[in-house]
Amino acid sequence: MHQIKQLPEDFIVKEISKIKPQNNGQSAYYNLKKTNYTTIDALQILSNKFRIPLKHFGFAGNKDKNAIIEQKISIFRGSKNFENIKFDNIELKYLGNGKEPISLGDLEGNEFVITVRNLDKKHIKKIQTLKNKKIKIPNLYGPQRFSKNNHLAGKAIIKRDFKKAIDCVLENNGIIENKIRDYIKGNKNNYIGALRLIPLKTLKLFIHSYQSFLFNKIANEYLSYNKNPRNLKIPIIGFDFELSKIKDIQLKNIFKKTTDEEKINPRDFIISQIPELTSEGNFRDLFFALNFKILEIAKDELNKNNQKIKINFALPKSCYATIALEFLFQQPQQLS
Repeated sequence: MHQIKQLPEDFIVKEISKIKPQNNGQSAYYNLKKTNYTTIDALQILSNKFRIPLKHFGFAGNKDKNAIIEQKISIFRGSKNFENIKFDNIELKYLGNGKEPISLGDLEGNEFVITVRNLDKKHIKKIQTLKNKKIKIPNLYGPQRFSKNNHLAGKAIIKRDFKKAIDCVLENNGIIENKIRDYIKGNKNNYIGALRLIPLKTLKLFIHSYQSFLFNKIANEYLSYNKNPRNLKIPIIGFDFELSKIKDIQLKNIFKKTTDEEKINPRDFIISQIPELTSEGNFRDLFFALNFKILEIAKDELNKNNQKIKINFALPKSCYATIALEFLFQQPQQLS
C-alpha cells in the first residue's frame, strides 16, 4: 500500500494566488509558511501573539496540517515588522499591502511536490507509463475537508440541533472548546450563543463540509452506476438550488434519493438563527484533469525493500491532491 505524509517534507504545497500586493491599503499581505498546523491553528497562534482578533485575518483556503504549506494571508492593519517575530514551525514574509483582505475567491490553485513511499517496482513502472498523460480524476472532496466530524457539526446546524453541533465541537480540545465549556456552565442550553464563540470562518467550514459530504455521496453513487461517465456538473446543495436545474435523469433521481435519506431540502440551508451561515447552492465538475512530472525515483529509506517517487503537479482551487494520489496509485490504468 502506498504511503504519503510519513514526513512533513513529503507533502509540499504552494498556493497559486491572485493577490497582487501594492503599497497602500489597510490589509497587509504575507506569505505564511507552516509545518504541522492547519491554517486556522496557525492563524490562532498569530492572533494571540499579535493581539489581533482572528476575524481580521484573511486567507484563500484552509490547508492541511501534516505538510509544509506556503500560502498567502492578510492581516488588517498588520505590520511589516511581524515577519521578524519568531515562531516554531511558522514563518511570515511581508509582501506589501492592499485595499481588500484575502478571501476564498483569491486563489487560482495549488502546486504540489509530493513524495509517495512504500512502492514496489511493478507500481513504479505503472506510474512511469502515466507521466505526461492527461488523467481523469473524480473531483471528490478529500478527507481533510471533513476533519474528524466537521460535516456532522454542519449537519446538526442544518437540522437546527444546535446542542448536537456543540457536542461535535467539544469532541476536540483547544482554546475555543474550553471557552465554550465555560460559557455553557454559565449559560445553560444557550447553544446558539456557544456556537457564536467559534470564529465565523470555522462555523462556515462546518456547513461547507456537510455540503461537500452530500456532493461526495451523490457523485460516488453516480460513478457506481456509470463505467465511463461524461464530465457533467454535480450539484452542491444550498438554499437556492432547484431540482429543475438537473437535466440528467439518473442524476436527478440520485439527488432526490440523497436528500430523502438525509431528510433535508435546499431551504434548510437558510439558517435564521445564525443568518451568516446561510449557504447557497452551486455546481461542481465531476472530474478534473491531472498532468504530473516525475522528479525522482529512489530507494525508500523509511520502508525497507521498497521505493519512493517524487512527483510534481498543479491543481485548480478546490481540487484535492489526496484524491488524485488515491486514484493514481490505486487505479493508474484509467486515462481520459
